[in-house]
Amino acid sequence: MSYKLTITLKPTYLHIIVTGQLSVENVLRYFEEIHRECTARNCFRILIEENLDGPRLSVTNVLELVSEESSKNRGLYKAIAYVDVNAVGDSMKFIENVTVNRGIPVTVFSTVTNAEKWLLNKAR
Repeated sequence: MSYKLTITLKPTYLHIIVTGQLSVENVLRYFEEIHRECTARNCFRILIEENLDGPRLSVTNVLELVSEESSKNRGLYKAIAYVDVNAVGDSMKFIENVTVNRGIPVTVFSTVTNAEKWLLNKAR
């Protein structure tokens, strides 16, 4: 089970594409890697475009991931636009609500184009 991050520095944010296998371990690892990249580049507005294959994570897994990441990263990020290209229905809205309620500024989008527009407006 592995993943790959592709990071592109844009004028006001980092565009991060995640590909590979969906697992709790991979999500934890790629969030750690994103944290290191943002810190190294001093850029805390990000677009995460997730394209991970495999069964969706359970609600319990999602809650555990959000709790762990929010406790480590609260106050660090200025804006996170999140696109899960494999999301079904409104499942990502639940993740957005849980994450925002824990102090992480995430907004979920169905397309990269909409996420980019939102981030550009946030930078103004």
